[in-house]
Amino acid sequence: MHHALLVPEVLLEIFAYVNTIPSTQTTPTQKLLAALARTCKIFHEPAMDLLWTEIHGLEPLLGCVTRLHPLIYHSDVRWDDSDEPWAKGVEPLSAHETHQFLRHSSRIRTLNIKSEHPHLLSVIPAEACVFPRLKSLSLSTTYLNLFLPHMLLTLEHLCIYTCDDVSTANELSLISDRIHWCTRLVTLSCPMLDWPTWKRLSSPPTLLKLKIDQGYYDLPLLSSRDMVNLSFLNITSLSFRQLYNAADIITVMQHLQFPSLKEFEFEVQFLSPEEAEQLFHALSHWKACRTLEEISIFFYGDAFMGPQYDEFLTPIPHLLCLTQLRTLKLVFRDFCLYLDNDILLQAMSSWPHIRTLEIEDSRPFSEVTLHGLFTALGLCPQLHTLRVPVNLATIDIDPDAEPIQHTSLRSLDLETSEFQIADAETFARIISAWLPCVDHVQSIYDLSWVEVNRYLRSLRAATAPYVLRAS
Repeated sequence: MHHALLVPEVLLEIFAYVNTIPSTQTTPTQKLLAALARTCKIFHEPAMDLLWTEIHGLEPLLGCVTRLHPLIYHSDVRWDDSDEPWAKGVEPLSAHETHQFLRHSSRIRTLNIKSEHPHLLSVIPAEACVFPRLKSLSLSTTYLNLFLPHMLLTLEHLCIYTCDDVSTANELSLISDRIHWCTRLVTLSCPMLDWPTWKRLSSPPTLLKLKIDQGYYDLPLLSSRDMVNLSFLNITSLSFRQLYNAADIITVMQHLQFPSLKEFEFEVQFLSPEEAEQLFHALSHWKACRTLEEISIFFYGDAFMGPQYDEFLTPIPHLLCLTQLRTLKLVFRDFCLYLDNDILLQAMSSWPHIRTLEIEDSRPFSEVTLHGLFTALGLCPQLHTLRVPVNLATIDIDPDAEPIQHTSLRSLDLETSEFQIADAETFARIISAWLPCVDHVQSIYDLSWVEVNRYLRSLRAATAPYVLRAS
């Protein structure tokens, strides 16, 4: 053996490189590390540390138990076979087997518990489950009792999810208690929280990303009487997903400030017009005007029912203050969003760095004309993806006029209430001249662009030889 391999720093560097080698179908990285661990005593410890540093599921840990090893590694039943799981009818771990189960726990830094067999661990005392080097933990509320508060002090990434839509008060209390002890969190994903937990989360300076999944129908009781304004100074990414209703969550949002926020996502099933306006108003008052770069708001509603409300929503004026915006996605299936030439021009004037703009509603009604669209495009030179409703009742651009080309736009999706484009060839000529990098026009709701795209392909094919000759 070369003397260099006796230097711990050199050996760790080599093994770290091995750990970055992409797995192939014949030689997974895990097999390479396992082979190194069996080579000699010097290789064993560093190889085992890397082999166990990231564990997905409890099966690798359970596989260390002598009784369970043949069931897991030599059974015809897969771990994730929900119809006939390998653990069905298997007795829980004994006190002696607990030591086997935790044999490599001190090596684990990332643990993702996806197992559906909590009965196997039902007799393990919580104080026995020690993972001293654990930095990242993902688990359901079913397993949360296994991790006592003092084990979470060094945790940096925590993801807690519910197994069903019904959570008890005890579960919510347990979630709140465990989060309270995580004082070094960088990222947190969990069900909706009560107000005291929100207050605690405003304190840790390390927290950068927060993701809230409602996870159940019965939200924790939130009384606006007890709420005070809170500031999360360092959070850069905030997400609310799988929401059944938004009333309480919007109430919380109205009492929060995120001066460093860069990304915001909001996904809800039911939303009233008043709540939608409150949501946009809260966004514009978060003191994130100079930092917020990405906004994605999805309101799915009932896509088959069409618009449920007669009034139009006007979200864009609320967001004009966000001067650093790069991405804006608004999908509102039960509403019509009002958009005209003036609003679109204002938006593009306010968002000079915008790269993606997607506006989708239940009825592609729009006051944006073709001339208004191209005028606005001239103010956002970095725009790459555009989806907006347009009014193509008339083509208000001269196809023979000198075009002002937009060379960054690659993806164009125009929703129109017209069932057929009146003059497909003229429209294709305009797209070809003004948007040289757009190969076709897309649409979610109809096939009215088929003829336009056919003309556009012909125009592109006709000009291709000249482009190649010029280059």
